[in-house]
Amino acid sequence: MNETPVEVPAPRPGREPVPSIRDVAAAAGVSRQTVSRVLNASPKVSAETRRTVMEVIERLRYRPNRVARALGSGRARGVTVVTSDTMLYGYASTLQGIEEAARVEGLAVGVRVVESDRESDVRNAADYVSDPSAGGVIVIAFDAAGIAVLRALPESLPAAAAIEPGVPVVGRPAICLDEQQASAEATRHLLALGHRTVHHVAIPSESEHNGRLAGWRRALDEAGAAVPPVVPAGWDVRSAYEAGRALAADPGVTAILCGNDDIALAVRRALFEAGKDVPGDVSIVGFDGVPGSAYWTPALTTVEMDFAGLGRATVAAVLAELAGEPQPAVSLTPPRLVVRESTAPPRG
Repeated sequence: MNETPVEVPAPRPGREPVPSIRDVAAAAGVSRQTVSRVLNASPKVSAETRRTVMEVIERLRYRPNRVARALGSGRARGVTVVTSDTMLYGYASTLQGIEEAARVEGLAVGVRVVESDRESDVRNAADYVSDPSAGGVIVIAFDAAGIAVLRALPESLPAAAAIEPGVPVVGRPAICLDEQQASAEATRHLLALGHRTVHHVAIPSESEHNGRLAGWRRALDEAGAAVPPVVPAGWDVRSAYEAGRALAADPGVTAILCGNDDIALAVRRALFEAGKDVPGDVSIVGFDGVPGSAYWTPALTTVEMDFAGLGRATVAAVLAELAGEPQPAVSLTPPRLVVRESTAPPRG
């Protein structure tokens, strides 16, 4: 029986044919499997062969198909980031660092937002990144939702996390910034100005031993100062504004350490509406180092955090997981207190 021939469309005018992995193998004089091993960073390929294949890849401008590589190697050599937020400064800056490091490594980056820490949302996120096409997984676990996803991931899944201090994670790389020391330094700064104590408007935390809370308490205890009740706030600025209104009504409040710079801005607004001058009546310190905080009125004293470096470190960690190699050393810029106009000695 005669079969109808299938016509293969010619390349569009002005557009070069897209090279395939077989083209790379032929030009490099190696097998297709060897090219695949190079793309997946296999240790079974010699340095000379790897260099030859990579030179051909660059010359031909070959771009590997992510799904095909996932099918061939078990997982794609890309990263998928799980996060509950892409707008808050700490999350966004960590994501920026991940993207920068992934771009240098030639990795695709995907983002999966987990809506909440409800079991169904956590399970959906964990199932999504368990697919091989997700590649390595990075969880921004600054909150309950992120931590729940991290704990729900299969043990065999190559994953790393950017995490808040004090949260126990077993069996996978988890990298954090030294928030406790930074928070203690910020509290000591306010005490050194002459404030008898420092109130704290806290961000949500998975652990009672959160670095910012622990550092604040430690500095007060070391100074023999009273430790006021923690004033909780959510991730939304409205809750921080309400916390600020409560503190503004207390004449004994002269210094406030805020869990992040967004909280500081909302607390500042509440104090302004109550007729309280900053820093004349109340000094405020933020946390995270939002770049715009230098241009607020008054300019905000804050703790600068190396979130971008944290993101880059998680990429290095998950690449080591994908390659089955030892974890690299982590080198992050320590948090730094930046003193500006929003802090001053108390009146009287």
